[in-house]
Amino acid sequence: MTEKELKNFIKTHLNDDIDDLLLHASRYPDVDMRSVAVQLKGRRLATKKLPKWAGVEDLLYPEHLSLEQCSSQQTADYKASVVRRLSGSVQNPDTTRFDRPTGKYMTITDLTGGFGVDAVTLYKAFEYSRLVFVERNPDLCRLAEHNFPLLGVDNAETVCADCETMLPTLPHQHVIFIDPARRDMNGRKTVALADCTPDITKINDLLLEKADIVMVKLSPMLDITLASRQLKGLTEVHVVSVDGECKELLAVLRKDTHEGERSVTTYCVNLSKEGDEEVCFTAQEMTASSCVFADELMTYLYEPNASIMKANAMNALGARLNLEKLHPNSHLFTSGTFLNDFPGRRFEVMGVYPFNKQGQKELKAQVGKANLTVRNFPLSVAELRKRMKISEGGNDYIFATTLADNSLKLILCRKKV
Repeated sequence: MTEKELKNFIKTHLNDDIDDLLLHASRYPDVDMRSVAVQLKGRRLATKKLPKWAGVEDLLYPEHLSLEQCSSQQTADYKASVVRRLSGSVQNPDTTRFDRPTGKYMTITDLTGGFGVDAVTLYKAFEYSRLVFVERNPDLCRLAEHNFPLLGVDNAETVCADCETMLPTLPHQHVIFIDPARRDMNGRKTVALADCTPDITKINDLLLEKADIVMVKLSPMLDITLASRQLKGLTEVHVVSVDGECKELLAVLRKDTHEGERSVTTYCVNLSKEGDEEVCFTAQEMTASSCVFADELMTYLYEPNASIMKANAMNALGARLNLEKLHPNSHLFTSGTFLNDFPGRRFEVMGVYPFNKQGQKELKAQVGKANLTVRNFPLSVAELRKRMKISEGGNDYIFATTLADNSLKLILCRKKV
């Protein structure tokens, strides 16, 4: 079967059941059905994860794990926006833009290329760019060389090598992006910097020598405070969530940052179809902020988004917005006036009930079904739902939590937009 015939076969069977095709592969003796299955799965996943790529004719996809681990289009676009903002400080002050005829390119290197989503998105963030794509997997390198022209990347060098071997030979770049592998030799997920490949702490100095801006993608499970102590030149931390789920932790390193004098800015971002939320905090806000605790529930209740929670920026947020916190460990806020730009979920309080038999009875009389959330509470959602016999769903929300006086409360709310 020729390459053209294989492409036509894939188009013809684009919506077929993949497992059924594999099961009956003998019907198509001239077709490498496993390769077809990889491409069909890749296209289907790309439709959701990489919508800008999904419609590109003849694009080839990698094995499922590589596609599963790559950045989504949303998070890749966010990284590109960060680099665009920072790039103004690395351009020649006598040059208003990079210019292809004169060779003034934005030089970008992705040291851990993978499927190339971040590399391509960073490259296309600038009018004139030059990309060095480094990847140790030969199959992924071949895919990159095939896909780059289809994606509009026409000034790129693909290097099949280990990034630690390539880095010392790399000319100075404007931007280096690196996403250390977070799986050990047995395929188990790792979190700590020292357990990733490469160990950023061992090449930290060299990275700073080789680029004006270094962006490192880290595990969203990583302890941010610990990582901040380990990384030299850290200037920004970005905690990126998509639709309320923490997806990426990004560290920006700059050589011109002096140890002991640095001031790390923390960006908490939630990307969603309803509208992106972005809040940034200075180092002083993160370390010096304290909260006022509420004596009672007021008209509105607020739950910070996942990025605020991951960054441990709840107190900084509460202090900035003059909100009162329900309890040191509840991470919920209340106010008498509505804040429609609060970064997270916003609710109007309909009633507050003590967590006892009478309180549960009164609440049960008000709602037949509700969305339950527990914060700093002795029961899980499943246990509470079983005890109260309240089904899931509807427009009502119940927060089971602890107030500042350590009393257990059930808060009935309606969501505000």
